[in-house]
Amino acid sequence: MEKATQQAVDFYTVLQERRSVRHYDSSVKISRDELKELLDEAIKAPSSSNLQPWRFLVIDDQSLKEKLLPIAFNQQQVVDAAAIVAVLGDMEGYKQAESIYQDAVDAGFMTVEAKETLVGNINRRYADRDPQVTKEILLVDAGLVSMQLMLAAKARGYDTVPMGGYNTEQFKQTFSIPDRYVSVMLIAIGKASQPGHKTTRLPVDQITSWNKLDQ
Repeated sequence: MEKATQQAVDFYTVLQERRSVRHYDSSVKISRDELKELLDEAIKAPSSSNLQPWRFLVIDDQSLKEKLLPIAFNQQQVVDAAAIVAVLGDMEGYKQAESIYQDAVDAGFMTVEAKETLVGNINRRYADRDPQVTKEILLVDAGLVSMQLMLAAKARGYDTVPMGGYNTEQFKQTFSIPDRYVSVMLIAIGKASQPGHKTTRLPVDQITSWNKLDQ
């Protein structure tokens, strides 16, 4: 019980202390092993039909961060943070359904029959789906994994900032991102050299309705 309480307190602290940080200590590096651990924690996030359509391009090479800088409108955190994680959404992510659900069968989480029915339904839905609908699903899934990544980073003592302010087309061209991928956001990860600004939030009562939306 004491351990569970301590974990709850730790998570509460992470929620309270996570802020968008734009000033980083450029001398602090994060190993690729630890970045992989962070991403592994992030991908526990939920996704539509568990298709996990998120993909990550981690940019930790300084020369490439310098190349990214003007694309991201010269935001200094791009070059000072330990790494930039580009969060992408795969428009063809549904094609991984067979592999994903076969893993679930192998793990004993579902039967072969259930897998075949589910995968068949997924393939039929996605093959004929309006691409705009697929993109909207990707944006939701990518948002979930991005928030989880930022919380996981804060739990390890690192800081982050999500960035939507960059030229997505130029980014995709410069880093040879195929058209099947939607560029969702960039996330800088590192150690703050200055704390993020404290911010306020709208009161819950102002943004919440019960059973009927207040106009």
